[in-house]
Amino acid sequence: MSQQIRRFAFFDKELVRADALLVMLQTLNIQAATSGHQKLVFGDAGGVIHFLERNLQNYGFQAYAFSLTHLYQLRFSNILVSVGSDEEGITPCVKVWNLDKTDRNGAPQIVRSFKVLYGSKPVPVSQICVHEDLNYIAVGLTNGNVLLYKGDLAHDRFSNKPGKLLFECGAPVTGLAFRQDGAETVLFVATTTSVMSFFLGGARERREELDHFGCELGCAVQSEVDGTFFVGRTECLYGYEPEARGAALGLEGEKVKLAWFRNYLIVVHREGKRPDSIDNSKVTTHVTIYDVRNKFIVYAQAFNDVLFVLSEWGTVFVLCGDGKMYQLVEKDFQSKLDGLFKKQLYDIAINLAKSQYSGKEGSDFLIDIYTAYAEHLYRKSNYDAAIQQYIKTIGKLEPSYVIRKFLDSQRIYNLTDYLQALHERELADKHHTTLLLNCYTKLKRVDKLDEFIMTDKNLNFDFATAIQVCRQASYFKHALYLAAKVEQHDLYLKIQLEDLKDYHQALNYITRLPFHQIEENLQKYGKDLVNEMPDMTTQLLMDLCSGRLGRNDSEKAKAEEYIHIFVNQLPSLTKFLEHIVQTQPDSPQQVYDTLLELYLRSENIDHADPKAIKMREQWILDLLKRSTTKYDEYHAMVLMQIYDFTPGILYLYEQAKQYHQIVQYYMEKNAYAGIIETCKKHGSADRSLWVSALTYFAGKEEDSRAQISEVLAHIDKHNLLPPLMVIDALSHNSNATLSVIKDYITRRLESENQSIQEDERSIRTFQEQTQKMRADIKDLKTQAKIFQEMKCTNCKNSLELPAVHFLCGHSYHQSCLVGDVDECTYCAPERKKVEDIVQSQMQTAEQHDLFFKQLETSSNRFSVVADYFGRGVFAKSLARIPAASRRSQAAVSPNLGGSGGAPGSGVRAAPNANRQSMDMPPMLDLTSALGPIDLGVLDRPGPGIGGGMGGGRGRSGGRGGGGGGGFINS
Repeated sequence: MSQQIRRFAFFDKELVRADALLVMLQTLNIQAATSGHQKLVFGDAGGVIHFLERNLQNYGFQAYAFSLTHLYQLRFSNILVSVGSDEEGITPCVKVWNLDKTDRNGAPQIVRSFKVLYGSKPVPVSQICVHEDLNYIAVGLTNGNVLLYKGDLAHDRFSNKPGKLLFECGAPVTGLAFRQDGAETVLFVATTTSVMSFFLGGARERREELDHFGCELGCAVQSEVDGTFFVGRTECLYGYEPEARGAALGLEGEKVKLAWFRNYLIVVHREGKRPDSIDNSKVTTHVTIYDVRNKFIVYAQAFNDVLFVLSEWGTVFVLCGDGKMYQLVEKDFQSKLDGLFKKQLYDIAINLAKSQYSGKEGSDFLIDIYTAYAEHLYRKSNYDAAIQQYIKTIGKLEPSYVIRKFLDSQRIYNLTDYLQALHERELADKHHTTLLLNCYTKLKRVDKLDEFIMTDKNLNFDFATAIQVCRQASYFKHALYLAAKVEQHDLYLKIQLEDLKDYHQALNYITRLPFHQIEENLQKYGKDLVNEMPDMTTQLLMDLCSGRLGRNDSEKAKAEEYIHIFVNQLPSLTKFLEHIVQTQPDSPQQVYDTLLELYLRSENIDHADPKAIKMREQWILDLLKRSTTKYDEYHAMVLMQIYDFTPGILYLYEQAKQYHQIVQYYMEKNAYAGIIETCKKHGSADRSLWVSALTYFAGKEEDSRAQISEVLAHIDKHNLLPPLMVIDALSHNSNATLSVIKDYITRRLESENQSIQEDERSIRTFQEQTQKMRADIKDLKTQAKIFQEMKCTNCKNSLELPAVHFLCGHSYHQSCLVGDVDECTYCAPERKKVEDIVQSQMQTAEQHDLFFKQLETSSNRFSVVADYFGRGVFAKSLARIPAASRRSQAAVSPNLGGSGGAPGSGVRAAPNANRQSMDMPPMLDLTSALGPIDLGVLDRPGPGIGGGMGGGRGRSGGRGGGGGGGFINS
């Protein structure tokens, strides 16, 4: 055995003490053994299979009548495969047992059984192997043949055909193992003279010759970790992959048996040849447990003639020839570490932890090992190696603990390595970044600083802190690079503007930013940029607000948000706002208000130059008069008054229709011509301006007779004030003599006299009309109405009977009145008009709010009241128009009278026939507007009635009397 292999004692040996078990093992001739699914399985020479539970209770059943030679327990299925014979000298039989099911006798249920047949003579089985997917069973024979059986073992669909001869040679088969590589199934076969692999299940089966040397029976095993097929020979152990031989393990000695447990290869070997003795108890064998990955021995002990090595319940069981069984219990991991730490074997401890554990548990063990290893190296002043171990603890060990150990200036290189690793794993905070950059700057390692910052790799640290440290250390190039890389635009601009004073570069950087970033940074740094570079900054703002820098036309900045940055550059602000109002006429009010104030201030205007002053006035008025201008009128008025801009003040007053304010402004300036001009211009819209002007001039002690005369002329023209009020106003002015108002008083007296005369004439006319109306009404009530009309009012032909007469004096042929007409068709329109007037007056009488509203808004309230009186609104009761007039008809029957007078001559209305109330409103001509009054039956001849026609019967059935006597019916 190589002396270079380290040895450790990671297992404890214990004897399994159980009397019943000892008796069973000593009395039975154990021929086969296997383990799995929480039990150990033994097969004796009598064909009985024995199961040993964890509590060391055993039970069994008769599997074969004669003998049993092999057992194979599947790892992932509770399937047991056995090989034996039911009679001596017959072909071996393979039986498949389902240990999860039992038959009626309590024995495991047999799933399948078949005989191993090849050739005419039975051949003993040397090895058997079952694929974990239960699709293949490989059987190796002592004559070197390998038979392959295919099918579904779990569902009892194995073919009854003999197995396929996979391989044939003269050497006995000593080892079999299946390995699954993707879609390919590989079968390893070992004989005493060779090792080979068979590729099954692919498009074409093939065989690979792996070695020309084989192994003894039982000296082959497959790794449960990676599927490597190990073969033990005297000189060493060999590992095989499907297509080639792998590494060799230098473990010398005659190999008796190989087994696998967890990550360990268990080797049973003898030093020297086995003596020819029947006393197996005196045969010494060695059990060595080898850690394949870490290349060291974890256990080595001598045993008396080892028969089988099994593993279950996390323990290795060794069955010896003397019937004793030992268990090898692996020590806990912490105990292993303690032993390694005592020997200062930290490297081995690390490798051991990596091989045996994964996930969080393995990580915790590794951190403990790395920490202990680093502490050990630190105590030995091996700081370079110590810091490498501390780096491996990043993420678990508190960084401050390590940093404090290396704060000494002599260890700054080690501290730098640790901090850099901390950043690479994205676990650094801003304090770590600050410390690392300070290390770089103290060491003046510009190359490291470039490598850390100016790189194309992803940066994993606190950028703001890194920029700040570089800035404080005057590494502005690195700070700018980092700020630009991580898009810390604010920090980049601060460095350019505050540290480097490079305004041009800062402005160029801003122009390359996205739209919203340009907005934000110009609002923040625009004041400094405008002060230093007014033209470029103003142009950038003009482009920004006009949409030239946006992704689309609708992406525009708001100009009003940038007005404040021009506080020290008013000419640039004027240029900016002029561009805005030209390109965007719908700009907000604040833009126009600010531009208006800038025009009013006009600090760059030469106030001694009349042309410049005139141009300034023109700018302001153009801005005010522009139809799209949106300015606050009150704010504009305040600005005009602050800067005493008279044209603007007057324009705003005029636009607001505050004509009195214009007059008042001129009064304050004592501008007489302006007052008169304003009154002339706006007096038609507001006549009270003349009154205000008269009051103003009347209160002046200066000679203002000309102005007073002109004002009085307009007052007289429009009758704005009563003469007494005019005289009272002028009485306070000593310059207003009688000559000033003589013409005015004369005109007013003449006008009043004419008005009085016209009123008197109107009164007389109304009185006469009223008297006439009353007389007509009285006649209608007290006297008969004589109808003497000779022609029909409708057709203008001579009136003939039958005829219809109305009280209004009109007469018609009965045939000229279509339908049942109850009123005079000639007077009906006028009557309807009168009815509408009366109805309107009645409705107006109830609308008191309308009367008071007109009274409040009228300049002549007396005329409003007089108008309502004239319309009879205040009368206690209004005259009501009687119901629709009834027509009167004079009908003469030709059978009752002779020739009578002329038609219509002498027909009159009875004076007392069913008279109705005729209280009519005054000043209304009712002679033609009244409807026909019901006159009743004419029971006596009226004056002037001819007797040429006899009496006739009217519609009401009355009888006429005398010649020409008729009646009129309504």
